[in-house]
Amino acid sequence: MLLSQTEKNRCIPAKAGTHLRSVQNGAVTRSAPAFAGAHSFFRFSKTSRAAPPACGRGLSAALIALLLAAPAHADTLIDNVNGITLDKEGKLVRFTGLVINKDGKVKELLDRKDKRPERPDFKEDGKGKTLIPGLIDAHGHVMGLGFSLMLLDLSDTNSLAEAQAAIRQYAAENPEMPWIIGRGWNQEKWGLGRFPNAADLDAAVPNRPVWLERVDGHAGWANSAAMAAAKVTAASRSPEGGRIEMAGGKPSGVFVDAAMRLIDGAKPKPLARDLDRAFLLAQQKLLEQGITAIADMGTTIEEWQAYRRAGDKKQLAVRILSYGGDIDNMAMIGGPEPTPWLYDDRLRMVGVKLYLDGALGSRGAWLKAPYADAPGQKGLPLLTPAQLRNKMVRASMDKFQVAIHAIGDAANAEALSAIADLTTDLPGERRWRIEHAQVIDPADMARFASLNVVASMQPVHQTSDRTMAEARLGPDRLKGAYAWRSLQNAGVRLAFGSDVPVESANPFVGLAAAIARTDAKGEPFGGWRPEEAVSRETAIDGFTRTAAYAAFAEDRIGTLVPGMRADFLIVDTDPLLASPDDIRRMTPLETWIGGYRYYKRKEGAPLGR
Repeated sequence: MLLSQTEKNRCIPAKAGTHLRSVQNGAVTRSAPAFAGAHSFFRFSKTSRAAPPACGRGLSAALIALLLAAPAHADTLIDNVNGITLDKEGKLVRFTGLVINKDGKVKELLDRKDKRPERPDFKEDGKGKTLIPGLIDAHGHVMGLGFSLMLLDLSDTNSLAEAQAAIRQYAAENPEMPWIIGRGWNQEKWGLGRFPNAADLDAAVPNRPVWLERVDGHAGWANSAAMAAAKVTAASRSPEGGRIEMAGGKPSGVFVDAAMRLIDGAKPKPLARDLDRAFLLAQQKLLEQGITAIADMGTTIEEWQAYRRAGDKKQLAVRILSYGGDIDNMAMIGGPEPTPWLYDDRLRMVGVKLYLDGALGSRGAWLKAPYADAPGQKGLPLLTPAQLRNKMVRASMDKFQVAIHAIGDAANAEALSAIADLTTDLPGERRWRIEHAQVIDPADMARFASLNVVASMQPVHQTSDRTMAEARLGPDRLKGAYAWRSLQNAGVRLAFGSDVPVESANPFVGLAAAIARTDAKGEPFGGWRPEEAVSRETAIDGFTRTAAYAAFAEDRIGTLVPGMRADFLIVDTDPLLASPDDIRRMTPLETWIGGYRYYKRKEGAPLGR
């Protein structure tokens, strides 16, 4: 996929097994072994905002260590910290010292007056910094993040003209690429007032196929060359669950939801080495941002194989909680049932992700009433009622957990109805999940609680979508939009994530949005529908304890009580005391997983996005 024919391996990987060492208070501390190395397979331009490994911002041993297996060590003491965790019941616990055993699990939490181990094998002086549990992203797309760091990224563009300039520059810097592929465009952010079209892309790159996914991943933008390569013509028809945007009787260049497959099928496929590199880049970014575990929503068999290769090479650091992309991938990955935990609790295939509708931005979210700004459209159900129930039964009978993507109020109502129809007939604890749950008819909220459905939501969507949601929904349907507090008050468990790469994986931005409902500029003043904000403890719970619960992982991660995996962050601010603006600017100083430090921020390094 988009390989340079002249690309060379320009960086020297760190030697496998090299340990990073430091001395603190007379005791040696040891981080994770240094990154074993990866080669550069893609050409990187300024526009792609990535660098080859061990070069600049790349995967150097000094910045990050991505080796899992390491010699066993005895007790490690992390002392002199402002420690914060929630216990298994969700109660706040404070401590000043943390003891980690040889298995990388929490052995003991120490209060200020508690006796410290006399001769720990390793010791770290926290110098009064705050220590919190490692943050768990309850909904993301790991390979999407990795490829966004490798390919053209338009997420920072603020106008069509700016996007065209970025596309033109990227194409000029990468003349060997047969297709220009990327993502991140957002016509709402551009203030365009319409979808972009093929002519807009042709003006930037007329002679090579260009295919760019919208920021939410639910629409794609093609130029004329890409449509010609895919044999899309005026005679092409929209597939079930998708829409070809038309103009003057011809495809305009925008393809929504299932219609994206028309172009996807023609573009070059990524090679295994491309997936491996994307995964390493994704892990680097996640560790920099304080994510120690992530629910990977929609894993393909090819992506799973990349995770396994990383595990086999001892390059798997972040814990991956995998949900197969529909039934076929679920069955190929898990076989007859969910996989066991692999690579020292670093990887497990838990369940399956099903798409019931699209997104608000592309008007693919399935609504009960027409869009306020498009009276003839209600969005697109991607599955019939029979198809949805058949898939849910197929997964549940083999004990796979089901996570249903539902954004519009009609989609959420249908997902709840399907769960209600099946719950009594399926044995065991199902722990149903609805992903996003962005627009809910208030009359349906009680059903989330009565059916024990986990609402897996992304606080950053509210700040990004606010003005667009107002236009799409109108005032009458906003009461059930991004309604975190209402769901919590109804007795619903909230798991929080980012939907990366739709949004930045930075969990501190999500924490700030959850408690304030304001964006990076502090707007709107006082918060958008502030009655739906949640407490700081609830926000932290959503990114730790309940995020683990949502993936059947609460027996090993999500809290820092004895017996749990020692996944934690050292940060410079107490999130229970800081302002939302200060929380938004927080960044990990160190990221530890399983009792090893995998990331330490350099002095003076810029904050991660």
